[in-house]
Formats: sequence, structure tokens, C-alpha cells
Amino acid sequence: MVRILATLACCLVVWTSPWSSRGGIQASAAVCPFCTAAGQTLRQEMESMDVVAIATLVPDGRDDIDGLAKFKLEGILKGESLVKVGQEFQATYFGPGKSTKRFLMQGVDPRELVWSSPVPLTDEGEKYVSKLLKLPQDPVERLAFFQEYFEHPDSLLSRDCYDEFALSPYEDVIKLKSKMDRPKLIKWVQDPAMAPDRKRLYFTMLGVCGTKEDTVWMEKMIKSTKPEDRAGLDSLIAAYLTLKGEEGLPLIVDSFLKNPESQYVDIFAAVMALRFHSTEGKVLSKPSVAQAMCHLLERPDLADLVIPDLARMEDWSQLDRLTKLFKEAKEDNAWIRMPIVNYTRACPLPEAKERLKEMEQIDPAAVKRSKTFFPIPIPGSNVPKKDESSQIRWAPRSILADAGHLSNEQAFRASFAARMQSRVATVTGEPIAFDHSDEIASDPKALQLNHWRALAVVSLATLTTGTFMWLVATRNG
Repeated sequence: MVRILATLACCLVVWTSPWSSRGGIQASAAVCPFCTAAGQTLRQEMESMDVVAIATLVPDGRDDIDGLAKFKLEGILKGESLVKVGQEFQATYFGPGKSTKRFLMQGVDPRELVWSSPVPLTDEGEKYVSKLLKLPQDPVERLAFFQEYFEHPDSLLSRDCYDEFALSPYEDVIKLKSKMDRPKLIKWVQDPAMAPDRKRLYFTMLGVCGTKEDTVWMEKMIKSTKPEDRAGLDSLIAAYLTLKGEEGLPLIVDSFLKNPESQYVDIFAAVMALRFHSTEGKVLSKPSVAQAMCHLLERPDLADLVIPDLARMEDWSQLDRLTKLFKEAKEDNAWIRMPIVNYTRACPLPEAKERLKEMEQIDPAAVKRSKTFFPIPIPGSNVPKKDESSQIRWAPRSILADAGHLSNEQAFRASFAARMQSRVATVTGEPIAFDHSDEIASDPKALQLNHWRALAVVSLATLTTGTFMWLVATRNG
């Protein structure tokens, strides 16, 4: 059963991965790989609604309500032509039958308004939401407004402003530098009780507004073994390298990448920080980042974490080294062969084709699985000139190649899922195959079929979830 579930999980990740680069995960829109928004922000929700209003509950004698309840509009923030103050309506509500609270209500479909669940507001919360639709169009000015609500006592506000930053382009955050409160950010990241997701955002901002002086205490936190200092380690390392520059690389390499005692989560955090600097950091050179990552090639059990990054950065100097790793791979680390094959397939050097033939003779199943799971378009056979753009356009289904653009949690899951794909197939001897897999990379129609597969998988997942919830509800009832 475990093997079946693992196989299905692998298929789910692979089949739905086209969305990771086609709108499902907006990689370029996230502030950094360390910040993950919980969902739409209040501002985004309000902009998509036909009516946004403030309402109060109309008591009907019930002590507790767990269904439809009557509300009265007290103020209109949007949709004045569709509703009016004093108007009563019904909406789904779960709570006490008597309440003095005011609620944020949002409605859609002007023909027959459908109201969302009421969101209780504090006085500060009501003032906050009343300003959201009036904010300036300039994204930097908006961020300046939202940062004033960091760590606000009202959790609705503090979470919403975090999400606004998490969904903002990194370039906009950089432009906010002059308006950032560096002392507050330092205080928050040094607070042992601070949530890791908040620390990640604040460290990212410190990478923008911090100074070289901050690298002293950051270095102490990196060396610390206390769990509270290691919270948000990936963003801490990224901020440290942003401020320290390439002089800070030896500490990261020695502490994590070359340290045999370092735990996997810490190594992964270091890799995530280096990925950030290879894509959006613009402080470290790609060759220096690639050189740092290459230290993990000395550890075959972890090398698959960085092989796709080396290909994305077009560091083809490791072709012979990776070919050797492929040949020396044993049964307990055979999963490393798939990313090596993908690296070799993407490599534009003439000798790459010969290396691929050697790999196919040694382990034809690994090469076939690589083509099945990761149909990566192979660049031209000629090495690009230095003055030409040579970006590799990875196929949407290439999970690990895209991992550098994902959030920390998403990238960890992608890395884990890709490892699982290789390991399940290696251990079970039952590779997960798709029909006409060799044609996927070259045939657009074959790639389009994956959307139907994804739709089928998502539909199945939704049905399964619904059935599970129904069973739980039935049992509780």
C-alpha cells in the first residue's frame, strides 16, 4: 500500500507540474523563495468583488447560529449602485446569535448577490479595510502602507500585510529600501518567538536595507546550534551573503556544504539561499555560486540537490565529473542518475551526446525514466557565445529545474518529490511510464495532453477529499 501511495504521489506531482511554470505558481512574482503567501490578500479579494461592505448581525432569538443569518449593511466600500445602507440580507454564519461586532461582507454576481462568509473586524481592522481600495497604484507606495502593519496585534492585519509582501516582485521591495525600518527588522529577526515565515520576510528586507555591521550578528546566528536561531535559516544565509558578498561564501560552504555533520534541512537551506543569489540576488556571480554548489558533488547522496542548478546556470564544466558519478552510482544512491542524465541532455557541448550514449549503455532504464519524467529540450550542439543569450528553456514538467524559482516550501516539496520518483522506480523496479514519452519534448500536442491528465488528477483529488470530509462528518454525526 505504501508503495502504491508513493507511486501515485509521484505521478500527481509530475502530471500537474506544467502549472508550476504556466501560471499555477508565479515564480517571478514572489518576493523571494523564502516567502509564501497564504492566499489572496484582502485587497485582491475586494478588487474582484462586486460589492464590499460593512455589516452587523441582526439577532433572531437564537443563542448560536450555524447556518443562514440575517445581516444589515452599515457602510458601503464598493458597489454603491447595487446595495444601500440599511439593507438586510442573508449570509452563512457560524457564531453567537448576539454580537456587537461589525463584519466585512463581500458579494459577487449583481443579478443575485451571493455573499461570502462574514469576517469579524476590530476597530483597527475596519479602518484598515476601508483604505485598501483607495491605495495608490504605485506598488512601492502600497508596500510602504502595508509595512506599517507588521506585527500588528490584529492577526488579520498582520497576516494580510505579510501576504502583500509575499506576492510582490522583489524589485519593488528593493525600491522600498529608504522607507524600511532597519532597527525594527533586526529586533524582530532576533526575537526567538518570531514565526519562521515572518523571519524569512524580515531577513529578506534586511538584505536590502542592512549594513555590513549586521553581518557580525548574522554570522553568529548562522554558527549557532540553537533552534530559535536556525528558524528561517535559508533567508538568513541569503541576507548574510547579500550584505557580505562573495567574502561570505567560505562560511556557508564550510558550515553546510562541506560539513559532514550538517543536517539535511540546513544543507537544503544553504542551497535555497544560493539559488536565490543565482536568480534574483544580483550580488554574487553565477560562477562563484556554481563553484560553491559543486562541493555537494562530493556527497553523492546529496548531489541531486544542485545538479539542476548547475545546468540552469550553464556550468558545463562538471560534465566529466557527473559522468563519473553516474558510473559509480550504487544501488543505494541510484536516484542520482536521473538528474545527471537531464544535465547531460541539456548540455550543449559536443561530447555530451557521447556521454549520454555511455549512460544509456550502463543504465538504459534510468535514461528512459529521465526522458519520461523530465522531457527537457536540448540546446543547440554549439556552445553559445558569451555575448549571446543562452538561457535554457526548461520544459514545464521539469520539477527540479524550476525548483530554484519556487518558494522554500514548494522547492523542498519539488526536490523531495523528484527524489521519490527516482527512488520508487529504482527500489520497486517498476518505472512509472507514460505513453509516447519520448515524443513529449518535441511534440506540442503530446505536451497538451498533460493538461487533461492534470485535470483528471485534480478532479480525482477533489473527489477523494470531498468523500473523506463526508465520512468524517457522518462519523461525527
